[in-house]
Amino acid sequence: MMASITLPYGEAVLLRHVRYLLAVADHGNFTRAAEALHVSQPALSQQVRQLESNLGVVLFDRSGRAVVPTDAGRVYLEHARRALLELDAGSRAMLDVSDLSKGQLRLGVTPTFSEYLVAPLIDRFNALYPGVAITLMELSLEQITEALVGNALDLAIGFTLDQHTDIDSQPLFQEHLCLVAADAYPRVSLPLASNDLPPLRFALLAKGFATRTLIDAWCQALAFKPQVLLQADSIAIVLKVVKQGRLVTILPEAIVRNQTGLRTMATLPPLPSRTVALLRRKGAYQSTAAAAFAKLLDEWVTLGQSLPRR
Repeated sequence: MMASITLPYGEAVLLRHVRYLLAVADHGNFTRAAEALHVSQPALSQQVRQLESNLGVVLFDRSGRAVVPTDAGRVYLEHARRALLELDAGSRAMLDVSDLSKGQLRLGVTPTFSEYLVAPLIDRFNALYPGVAITLMELSLEQITEALVGNALDLAIGFTLDQHTDIDSQPLFQEHLCLVAADAYPRVSLPLASNDLPPLRFALLAKGFATRTLIDAWCQALAFKPQVLLQADSIAIVLKVVKQGRLVTILPEAIVRNQTGLRTMATLPPLPSRTVALLRRKGAYQSTAAAAFAKLLDEWVTLGQSLPRR
């Protein structure tokens, strides 16, 4: 039976102990956890043993090469992680101001949205709420999911995650992929059928991008292996190369609309679409700033992707 906890040194010390505990669990090693926390390894070990003493249980099995939680440790860690999420949400809630004269918004986006969606939205949001500081992170969809679950983001713009138990996906609009070439690229008969594609030479986003994954699946379905002469982790680089007129690419049609010197080419079958969504952690505290941004985004979509006037 777990002993009752008496902590005369206060709640702040308990919170520090819990953070130390989570670091050890995440790193599987006291030395690496101590380095991540910028404390000495003996001090970290002492703090964890002190917590174990107060709880009356052993939280870690230290007998193997890696430090792993005991059964009791796994149970305690599960509750400790949830508690820290709630404490962090509480801290942000106290700083939240309902009139948006100040505040913070942590926003994540997948890379394609940086090229056509984010800048006008943030500009409009800044015009309406100049006191709110925005932290913008460009991340893969997998990284966005982890950041939302870990409470490192308030909102994200990505793609629908209908099967994810911890993420709420609010559909916004359909994003259509298209074949893109420079205006100077030789003219061809359209639409391009699957047997017209092999001679084309491509500049594509690198593997790991959600866009590239969708492209590869489309090509595989057509039994078509594209000649990829350039793979890049930057949309801007892909566009610059394609504008030279030798290579073509596949990108969201909305990006091309904002570019000069480029044109789209129809394919048969057409390239795939995907549902853009506003993502947030289910049950998470939503600040006034996050609610205001979500409302602005909804208005933007409702008005046909045209920002409302002030």
